[in-house]
Amino acid sequence: MHNLKIHKNFQLNEEHFSSIEELLSFSESISENVFLFLSNWFSADDYIDVQTSGSTGAPKIIRLKKEWMLNSALATGVFFNLREHTKALLCLPIGYIAGKMMLVRALVLGWEIDIIEPTAKPLKKIVKFYDFSAMIPMQLQNSLEQLHIIKKVIVGGAPVSVLLQDKLQNHTTEVFATYGMTETVTHIAIKKLNNFLGNTEKTFYKIVPDVKISHDNRNCLVIDAPKVSNDIMTTNDVVRMVSNSEFEWLGRIDHVINSGGIKLHPKQIEDKMSLCITKRFFVAGIPDNLLGEKLVLVIEGAEDQFIRNQVHNLKTLLKFEFPKEIYFIENFIETETKKIQRTKTLSKIFH
Repeated sequence: MHNLKIHKNFQLNEEHFSSIEELLSFSESISENVFLFLSNWFSADDYIDVQTSGSTGAPKIIRLKKEWMLNSALATGVFFNLREHTKALLCLPIGYIAGKMMLVRALVLGWEIDIIEPTAKPLKKIVKFYDFSAMIPMQLQNSLEQLHIIKKVIVGGAPVSVLLQDKLQNHTTEVFATYGMTETVTHIAIKKLNNFLGNTEKTFYKIVPDVKISHDNRNCLVIDAPKVSNDIMTTNDVVRMVSNSEFEWLGRIDHVINSGGIKLHPKQIEDKMSLCITKRFFVAGIPDNLLGEKLVLVIEGAEDQFIRNQVHNLKTLLKFEFPKEIYFIENFIETETKKIQRTKTLSKIFH
């Protein structure tokens, strides 16, 4: 991979580059992280070291081949039909795989990409129009008023709530949820979130080219993606296989709550609760002498009796899906990429 080039149509913050040296020199004016990544990308090494976000365990460094990153960029270009001269906005941290891959796609596919500081409200001061961007759900939530300036947005890093998906339905921007991880060089599956032809359309994650999926005896997703990994990956994500190329994500097996012999999937309960809780929240299981584990609801923010009443009166919840306790906590503990660290947040409540 020593012959990496800059696509002839590539632009960064409206600048063209006639050499790698010129690009590297310019990138220093953007940020040290952008400069360091581009220096590594054009180095003689055939790999890049990338840090995981740490949402499901301790953050670790993973070594990814540049060839895999190229393949992933090409697959995204094909899936979304994003050709040269695509105008892209990078508003994610370049320190993690999602930010790195936006830049790689631009370099490989010949995009005109603008890099801005990764903030909670990325579109607040933007006046240009874009074809493509990637966000986390919090950024998407905070960008609804300006979302029309982007044609297509992919969102990842955390699940999109039912409430947020509901708000996306009257937007012309096409929004897609992504499924993937650092080990798969970002997404290996995409799910449409809005712009449906029919009002009742239920969508599932659809795999990108050159990926095969199956599930193990725990019903957890198994990924065979030879273009982006040497290994067949067994995940802890519980899925329902819809077809050979589609699946429904039900949640993580390590989040499943066994309450009195009944297995509760937090994601399904959270989807129902998100219709009446506008703050960030999650449900979890904590040890209980009678049930083994009892279901609790944790909400970010000040104590709110109105929300308590709303949850207790929620008609869509089955009787064993009502939380035994509701806790309010001022701030969730989160990773650098704003993913909620459930276990650490719970330990903050229960010391």
